[in-house]
Amino acid sequence: MSDAEELRHLMATEGDAISLNTKGFNRGRYDSVSRLDDYDELKDKARAIKEDAIERLPELIDQLEETIAENGGTLYIADDEDDANEYIREVVADREAERVVKSKSMTSEEIEVNEALEADGVEVVETDLGEWVLQVADEAPSHIVAPAIHKSRDAIAELFNERFDLDEPLETAEELTQFAREQLGELIEDAQVGMTGANFVTADTGTMALVTSEGNARKTVAATDTQIAVAGVEKVVPTVEDMQPFVELIGRSGTGQDITAYLSLLTPPVGTPNVDFGDDETPLSELDADRDFHLVLIDNGRMAMREDDDLRETLYCIRCSACSNSCANFQQVGGHAFGGETYSGGIATGWEAGIEGLDTAAEFNDLCTGCSRCVDACPVKIDIPWINTVVRDRINGEKEGQFDFLVDGLTPDEEDTSPSLQKRFFGNFETVAKVGSALAPASNWLANTTVSRQAMQRVLGVDARRELPKFTRETLVEWFADRETAVRNPDRRAVLYPDLYTNHVQVERGKAAVRVLEALNIDVVVPKVASSGRAPLSQGMVSTARDHAERVSAALLPHIEDGRDVVVIEPSDLAMFHREYKRLLDQSTHESLAGNSYEVMEYVYGLLENGASVDILTPAMGERVAYHSHCQQRTLGLEGHTTAVLERCGYDVLTSDVECCGMAGSFGYKSDYYDVSVAVGNDLRDQFTDADASDRTVVASGTSCLEQLDDLLERPTRHPIQLLAGDRR
Repeated sequence: MSDAEELRHLMATEGDAISLNTKGFNRGRYDSVSRLDDYDELKDKARAIKEDAIERLPELIDQLEETIAENGGTLYIADDEDDANEYIREVVADREAERVVKSKSMTSEEIEVNEALEADGVEVVETDLGEWVLQVADEAPSHIVAPAIHKSRDAIAELFNERFDLDEPLETAEELTQFAREQLGELIEDAQVGMTGANFVTADTGTMALVTSEGNARKTVAATDTQIAVAGVEKVVPTVEDMQPFVELIGRSGTGQDITAYLSLLTPPVGTPNVDFGDDETPLSELDADRDFHLVLIDNGRMAMREDDDLRETLYCIRCSACSNSCANFQQVGGHAFGGETYSGGIATGWEAGIEGLDTAAEFNDLCTGCSRCVDACPVKIDIPWINTVVRDRINGEKEGQFDFLVDGLTPDEEDTSPSLQKRFFGNFETVAKVGSALAPASNWLANTTVSRQAMQRVLGVDARRELPKFTRETLVEWFADRETAVRNPDRRAVLYPDLYTNHVQVERGKAAVRVLEALNIDVVVPKVASSGRAPLSQGMVSTARDHAERVSAALLPHIEDGRDVVVIEPSDLAMFHREYKRLLDQSTHESLAGNSYEVMEYVYGLLENGASVDILTPAMGERVAYHSHCQQRTLGLEGHTTAVLERCGYDVLTSDVECCGMAGSFGYKSDYYDVSVAVGNDLRDQFTDADASDRTVVASGTSCLEQLDDLLERPTRHPIQLLAGDRR
């Protein structure tokens, strides 16, 4: 696992370049997809094709083998890295090649073919500009699509000026690019073998799609008479027509381009004449096209992933890197921290767990906070946070718990595995909260003593710089039980879900929600219900999360059957009901709970839309507010409801365009990640302290957002429902 010191070093040395470039890719994606009328339909179509292709993969591979043989090429199925490299080395040796030129291929990185060929004395030259820069620098890629994203122009200029004997130092991007172009052009001309990857391969015709920014893949193929294509077995799709949605989506998703600069569709062996660069006299038309083609399809754990219900979705990945670009943590630390031996970013956990093993995946898995922004960014709608959660759960089972002998039988979780003490602490936070409230205010005082903070940091890894939550002696459920409702003839009936923080810490926002709903003539009840399971799920404690889900549904379903709506204050808990509970509960129970659950401001918006008078709510008289929406609230499409309600009440609303606060629950409390959390939050702090926002009341929807803003800003924060309640008692 990357420790705090390593993360700080990467943020200091590579963070600025990574942040600048990934955010630039995202802006391009937003603009490009906004011009697509059928964006969601394309994503659905792309996913359906991948689902079908992976389901029929053995059949499609057999068909592809016959197709390539009919075309005059050879298909080799490699079991693993060694098998693939042995075959490639034999092809290169038979050709007596001294130099192999390559276009960018993550699969070739996966099998480390460069090292295998170089051990035979073969020179291997990367022709992608970014890959070549890294080859010169002797570094590993930090991004799936843009391997040298962590390097600035100045750093590349310094590298070239140091490594090459230059008459004049290189400075501008044009000078650097022209220099690389000249160097690579000469190396390509003298190569005997060209190696490419393959973004997609069709079983019906053997056609390969190669997507590049520089056209180097087609040069690699055309300039050599022997082509070796290396691809994972998951790259096979049934027909040429099936490439259409991927062509539309891959450039937009990765780099924000409507279409990538070079899209090459080849059906090798290609029929173009072999170029003799030493012959200036013979026209190309008089040269023959005696070309050799080998497609090496690599299993390397993929067929086992296909049989794994939780890892199978990883095979739908089209390697666009949208998950990396959209990840706030990746934007700070990059793929050298948020990645394994080959793959980086959110989807990397699935890949590395499948092809390398859990030990490799464990090194960076905790950098996924489960915020779910990558799910909406993914062009094939892969549930990446769930894959990360499942892998985290399996990692928990791989390690012997250091303090299991102390906590087994004392902690109320359902785990058969051995999560770390830190994970068990955060995963059992419901128990911590119950004890904290029962003993408050003494518990709050004790937890904040110097001795306690030092012990918590040393034993549990809870960073002493982060302010701890303050538990209330009277919970929301207890407060509600001691009052009488004034609603006699309600328009609707609702059950307010007392999430963990609202019940034990942020009780005032719960009281405000009750008061607002009752003012809108809603009959409200606040029963005693288990916490949603978000806390254990974020620690990879899936069995415990399932137990919470079953207890929550058992408590809430009778209310739903009695005609009540479920109103949820905490967006991450609503996201549990809508998304994760689909994995934890039976279909009928999930659909009933998800179909009748609403975020509190969404619910108020719906009441106003259906005839409730906004005059009942506290008028704002133009008060200026700065509003930050929760990540999972945005991915559920609920951000607009809060803004609309506040504006109807007369607020002047500035909505944050910073997509992540950097807190994400327990992540910001952990010592190893505290600095990353604060770094992510700096963009939000900057926006809410600039001239247009510095005098505004700060409101946020999520508990983690509120806690982060409380730490970053020097003025108090509130939940929007508290603005609507005003001083109503």
